[in-house]
Amino acid sequence: MSVRIRLKRIGRRHRPCYRLTVVDGRRPLNSKVIEELGRYDPIEPIQDRQLELNQDRIEYWLGVGATPSDTVRRLLTRGGMTVKT
Repeated sequence: MSVRIRLKRIGRRHRPCYRLTVVDGRRPLNSKVIEELGRYDPIEPIQDRQLELNQDRIEYWLGVGATPSDTVRRLLTRGGMTVKT
């Protein structure tokens, strides 16, 4: 099973909010989620509260071979985590 860490859009129109999720890479974008790892709110005015990550679980999933999407990789580096390419 190819596991991916990707964003899942939630929120209403013109007010996006995203969850960082672990999903099967062969499934559609909004398919069943294996685990939720955090959230990203790009509209939040306070920069420190835009990104919330569960770093322990993210490190676990990266350790077992999950591959993050390009956007998630940028968000993880912004959150202070190092991700090997």
